[in-house]
Amino acid sequence: MVVKQYFFSLTSPNKLSRLFYSLMAVLFFITSSNSLFAASVTASLNKEVTIENEVVQLTLRADFSDTGNGPDLTPLQRDFDILGKSQNSQFSFNLGTSTALNFWVVSLMPKSVGTVEIPPIKIGAHESEPIRLVIKSSPQLMDSNGNPPVIMRTEVSEIEPYLQQEVILSVKLYTSVAMQNANRSVPSHPDLVVERLIDDQMNYETINGTQYQVLTRDYLAFPQRSGVLTLPPQSIQAMINTSTGRRMIKVQSEPLNLQVLPIPASYSSDTWLPSQEVTVSTSLSKTSDTPRVGDTLIWTININAKGALPEQIPTLDFNSTPNYKLYPKPPKFDNQKTANGVTGNQTIIVEVVPTEEGSLVLPDINIVYWDTEQRIIRTATASTQKISIAPLPNSSNGTVKKEADKATISEPLPAQTRSVAPISLAKKPNAKTIEPSALDIELTQVDQGISFRHYLVIGLLLLAVFLISAWLSIRFKRRKAQPNTLNHVPTLQEFAPLNTIDEQSAYKTLITCCQQNNLPQLRSSLLEWARHRWGDDEIRSVDDIKRLTSVQVTQLLMESELMMYSNNPSHEWQGEPLAVALEEYTSGQAKPSQASQLKTLYPNF
Repeated sequence: MVVKQYFFSLTSPNKLSRLFYSLMAVLFFITSSNSLFAASVTASLNKEVTIENEVVQLTLRADFSDTGNGPDLTPLQRDFDILGKSQNSQFSFNLGTSTALNFWVVSLMPKSVGTVEIPPIKIGAHESEPIRLVIKSSPQLMDSNGNPPVIMRTEVSEIEPYLQQEVILSVKLYTSVAMQNANRSVPSHPDLVVERLIDDQMNYETINGTQYQVLTRDYLAFPQRSGVLTLPPQSIQAMINTSTGRRMIKVQSEPLNLQVLPIPASYSSDTWLPSQEVTVSTSLSKTSDTPRVGDTLIWTININAKGALPEQIPTLDFNSTPNYKLYPKPPKFDNQKTANGVTGNQTIIVEVVPTEEGSLVLPDINIVYWDTEQRIIRTATASTQKISIAPLPNSSNGTVKKEADKATISEPLPAQTRSVAPISLAKKPNAKTIEPSALDIELTQVDQGISFRHYLVIGLLLLAVFLISAWLSIRFKRRKAQPNTLNHVPTLQEFAPLNTIDEQSAYKTLITCCQQNNLPQLRSSLLEWARHRWGDDEIRSVDDIKRLTSVQVTQLLMESELMMYSNNPSHEWQGEPLAVALEEYTSGQAKPSQASQLKTLYPNF
């Protein structure tokens, strides 16, 4: 009876009208919510008026998830240089509906001065509205003392060098501000051979009240053509931070002119060698205390040329004579680089075989070069000490051998137990007086020697087989026991032990890291605190922390990851909002000063 009365109360006119209006309100809310979150692309700039060589940030927002390959930035390349791009995504759920927000921050550098239009940028099936940007000419950057923040100068050690003479080119970079993404030019010229001299040298210098850090980079330059050579200006392009934002600067030095002099007419040598100083040293080493005819002697020649490469030193010609034979080896090249220039070294080794006895005299070594400091022709000379060569050992006993030969022919030699002469000269003894012959004794000794060698080889082979068998047995046992050790998987605590005692100490370390804006240390501090709070079974990465914490903490963690892998410097990250969100999550109470706008959640955009 009660149920029937309740059914009639629902079917009353007042109740039906209320139910109808409620359904209409729900349908209207759903329809309005769908229209409110209609898919669209929004483009905005961080400034509408800028100056040349200043970075402009274009932010693109897509209110849908199907973004394809992201924004098509090809239309921007006509008026801008694209320096970098970063991306961030976030999702929200409300009353059964999901909303996807995708952000792209593009760093742009205008190519010209004037009013340019950023064309519509297409993302997926939608595109943004065009935006106008005004670029004004910028005055030269000056500090409070009227000095530019970056200066580049070039210097050379010699304005009028000779052909192929060493010239030290110094490129000095003066900086009073920090630079990022610096790109320096390298000296080059088709008629110059250029290479690095030494590592960069750094010092400090004060110019008109401004202290500069001076970075000096030295190069070696060797002109390959006489006449006037113009070295193009050296330049540097870098990003610096100014009061109005990040700005790109381009600084270059003044060009240099070299008046290269030709080879002087008074230079009489066939090979041209410009050098500050050339020194030559030689030595002849003996392979025995008393070298004889046919022995090998080592002749070493060292040539050092200051201000020249080792390849510029002329090659030497070596000719044999009736007194000796010369066998030269290919020369060895080396160089020593200092702040004063390069010193080339050439080392030549010659094998000398004397063919006659007496005093061995090798020729002098003469190197003709052009003294670039005194501008005169000079000759560097070195002599080698003499060595006495003894005759062959059998050459002085020629007459004795002849007399001995005559004696053997006239009468037989007496019988001997072991022949001291060659077998062909040994006389056959009388069978009545001596039973064994010398030839039989010699053959017996040879047979005994061969038998011992056989035993030695067999013993070594058996030892080798034994060692190989033992090695294979040990290897088999180790391989059999190896799977047991491989099956052991270390736990997370064994692989990465915790550095803090409890959750409270880890939480304090995490809050301090956020308050100090220490972005590189954030990930390790987060994982340390989360492992204390939820355990190693729940925490494997930062994504697990996003899953277990609040929406605000998740969004701020996504922003920190975006800053870490973007082109923005890590010191621009502000960790205070993340510290506040963590305190609210752990305490369960919201702070009065926190706002929920997108600007608070993304303070670094």
